[in-house]
Amino acid sequence: MHRNILRTLYVQVIQKRFYKKDQVRVRFAPSPTGLLHLGGLRTALYNYLFARANNGTFILRIEDTDQTRCVPGAIEKIHNDLLWSGIISDEDPIRGGPTGPYIQSKRLEIYKEQVLKLLSNESAYYCFCTESRLDLLRKEALKCRQVPKYDNRCRHLTKDEVKEKLNKGQPYCIRFKLSSIVEEFDDLIHGKIVHDVAQLEGDPVIIKSDGYPTYHFANVVDDHLMEISHVLRGIEWQVSTPKHIMMYKAFGWTPPLYGHLPLILNSNGTKLSKRQNDIQIEVFRKEGIFPLAVLNYVIHAGGGFDNRGFHYIDSYEELIKQFDISKIKPNSNRLLPQRLLDFNQLEISKLLANEKNVKFLVERVRKLVTEAFPDRQVDGSLQLDKHHIIAVLKWGQSRIHKLSDLVSPDLSFLWIIPASPLDVTKSGCSDALKILSTKLIEVDIQNFNKTWLNSYLHELAKEHEIPFPTLMKVLRGILSGLKEGPPVGEMMEILGKDTTLLRINRSIA
Repeated sequence: MHRNILRTLYVQVIQKRFYKKDQVRVRFAPSPTGLLHLGGLRTALYNYLFARANNGTFILRIEDTDQTRCVPGAIEKIHNDLLWSGIISDEDPIRGGPTGPYIQSKRLEIYKEQVLKLLSNESAYYCFCTESRLDLLRKEALKCRQVPKYDNRCRHLTKDEVKEKLNKGQPYCIRFKLSSIVEEFDDLIHGKIVHDVAQLEGDPVIIKSDGYPTYHFANVVDDHLMEISHVLRGIEWQVSTPKHIMMYKAFGWTPPLYGHLPLILNSNGTKLSKRQNDIQIEVFRKEGIFPLAVLNYVIHAGGGFDNRGFHYIDSYEELIKQFDISKIKPNSNRLLPQRLLDFNQLEISKLLANEKNVKFLVERVRKLVTEAFPDRQVDGSLQLDKHHIIAVLKWGQSRIHKLSDLVSPDLSFLWIIPASPLDVTKSGCSDALKILSTKLIEVDIQNFNKTWLNSYLHELAKEHEIPFPTLMKVLRGILSGLKEGPPVGEMMEILGKDTTLLRINRSIA
């Protein structure tokens, strides 16, 4: 135990010692207020790719300063969703690192120490305004059709007045003094940005009355102490960036470079919402969507890459190599849900083409089938041999969008072997079925398709003077034990030559 602690400390010291000041260091800093969704994933992905493309460091930091909104278990779920997506952090709450802790609620002493510097140089001040007074200010502003903002009243308290109130134990927060000088900055995506924050806002709270920092203060302190070089975050934070730059200057620190990612919109043009189940990464996982399909889906709604269209799915290596922040479109982009399914279909085909992935796919399908038909697993009527699963996958790769499509009710015959062979002696089809079996053995597997099968089955029925519907009914019973389903020729094609022969021969043996 002690040896592991010493080893961790040694690694941290070495990492600190050899830090390059010009190294690219970026972070993804979600709040643990719910599940990770597509908007958050896009932010994490772009930071991760930027770090990898520049041989830099990607940090996962948890911003939980608003304790009232934190959801138990959310940190672990966010971490697991990122791992599933292939976005692996270099420093995070679990792995640790030289600039931790990486959870803000564990950095309170750091914030207390840093805010004293701003109080000391008079860039910040104690505010004793009660909630009732602030509420009156808001109501008065709304009554006068003005934007509610704090009137900076406590900024003008004398040192003696502040000391007296502190000695009396009056509750307080700490506010930052906004400068009247307009802060311009060059956004890596949107170009020059000018926003007069002091004109629209009152002095912001940086330390709340409960001792916790606000987002604005904590993220500035953390980004500096974690040596963040570039901040890539959502466009909603762009109006706050001048405020953050003012804080950097108040500390005497150099701010990072900022780039604000445009909005991703739903297909109908509305904003994404955490309440939407269809944009949560956990939902995609449960629905059988593959990680690269989700990543490609996201990048096609925001730019930053060479546009290969929707008929190609980029690998992680290709995404890293292609990523160019200058190619990110500043305009909002809409998600097209059908594209997600198209990308997932491409990923299934790509995985199947690599022999190394076959075992994984076979086990994935086997698990899906046993979960979909638990009763059939008990009676042993499921066909789950590797050869059959691979044959089904090859047939389905251009026809399905998710592996779970293979266990839909219409395709249950793919896996369920009829409990007992159909007795064909009274059907008048015995001889025809024997000839069919011999013919199927001889036919080339490349010609084993519904077009050839339908043609041959018509000839077979005519030759043996069997009504075609009767032959089809018998074959459907042999192949699936069902009364309804896809046309028999298509059913045989889906099952494949070997499985079709196996089921026919069970009945004529």
